[in-house]
Amino acid sequence: MRFCILGAGKSGVAAAILATTINNIHNKNIHNKNCNIKVPIRDCVLVIEQQDKTGFNKEIELFDLLGITYDFGLDSQSYANARETLPHYDVLIISPGVPSDAPFILTANELGVPVYSELEFASQYITNPIIAITGTNGKTTTTVLINYILTNSNVPSVSAGNIGVPLSDIATEILSNKININNKTNINKNTVIVLEVSSYQLEFIKTFKPDVAVVLNITPDHLKYHKTMENYILSKLKIATNQTENDILILNADDVNINCKDLESFKQKNNIKSQIYLFSLSPVKRGIYVADGTIINSLSHNNEEEIMKSEEIKIPGIHNQYNSMAASIVAKIWQLSNENIRDGLRKFDGVEHRLEFVSTINNVDYINDSKATNVNATWYALNSYERPIIWIAGGRGDNNDYTMLDKLVLKNVKHIITFGEEKDAIVLHYNNVADCTKVDNLFSAVKNAYMIAKPNDIVLFSPACKSFDMFLNFEQRGKCFKDIVHQLIAMLN
Repeated sequence: MRFCILGAGKSGVAAAILATTINNIHNKNIHNKNCNIKVPIRDCVLVIEQQDKTGFNKEIELFDLLGITYDFGLDSQSYANARETLPHYDVLIISPGVPSDAPFILTANELGVPVYSELEFASQYITNPIIAITGTNGKTTTTVLINYILTNSNVPSVSAGNIGVPLSDIATEILSNKININNKTNINKNTVIVLEVSSYQLEFIKTFKPDVAVVLNITPDHLKYHKTMENYILSKLKIATNQTENDILILNADDVNINCKDLESFKQKNNIKSQIYLFSLSPVKRGIYVADGTIINSLSHNNEEEIMKSEEIKIPGIHNQYNSMAASIVAKIWQLSNENIRDGLRKFDGVEHRLEFVSTINNVDYINDSKATNVNATWYALNSYERPIIWIAGGRGDNNDYTMLDKLVLKNVKHIITFGEEKDAIVLHYNNVADCTKVDNLFSAVKNAYMIAKPNDIVLFSPACKSFDMFLNFEQRGKCFKDIVHQLIAMLN
């Protein structure tokens, strides 16, 4: 097989390694069960990246080692290059975020070359049970939480996907273990793969079929890519496209965009065949819900049981009640006890960059919520605390509408500090209802927050914006915030 791969990020590199492994197996180029992968015939795997080679030294070194051909630079993804290149390849594999109207995708469609997302490609080589989680917000938290509960209940599991470990990496480990190239892997045929999947990854699936799929919520996001909200909703619901009557789909019954109150109508409209379980802050049949501060399991017909008090969940906020209910349904599907579920929800600390406690300075808590890359995520953050909030926000907007935050800002926010490309828009929206300060960078934002804050306040860094105006990603942005807070502590000491 000859594989053409768009993108040299994590997903693209992982797909290239998987493609190389597949060709090694097919070409029988394994000379010793304890050896490294032997280099296949050159040009069987091609990676195309529109950025120049700067910053890709490690990737290029790996490509050279494995015999992977590569082409960097803006011209590499042109129509001319697509028409010249694609006739020589059997499949086009695309990294998340490559638009459907990219020259290589359009040319592949014209030539009849199959187009797979990295998720779709990798899933073809995996037979393990898969739990797939999507949604606008809460994907990472719920993925890690499910993996945490399963692992602590002695169910072998691993988290992967959009969380930072491409599914292709897991597929490579599984294939390598089958042919005894790598005996160090802990993944076996019974390992449950807990997979965070994005709308980008779901856009190009054809056969991907998780055993259990979870849709946490759907609110406006990535509309520059998907063009319309309807397209975005459809991309999320694709997670269940290939599921059968033997598979399970878990849905948020309270989400207006999922719109599943009438299950039969929902299933007909979206051509869903799966068994459906629901989670909600109101009573539901066949699901888990919260009533009077208690988490109730109603998965079994005519039988309800209390699991725990919702206030016992360690991670704060209503959104984490939703995430915890979704995780609890998965745990019940795996026949875990209420004790296992309670233990997990009481101990789980959350994930980095999502309402992450950083430090306390002069009785003021500093919270890193850099993962809040859209307005809806920040709504959950602002709704998670009853103490006065100094809100640090800003970055690159995505047609942001801040109206949904207005009531929470009036109720909970004492001061807004904003920076980045969106700072003027945020101040314009709020300067008549809250004290606002515009600054040039994140360091100045934290410094100003420190000067304004009084004991019992919370400094909440929840940007409500993408990070790409000043940072590579939200992880780098969150790390920068934490570093600045720790620098501040060092200066005060």
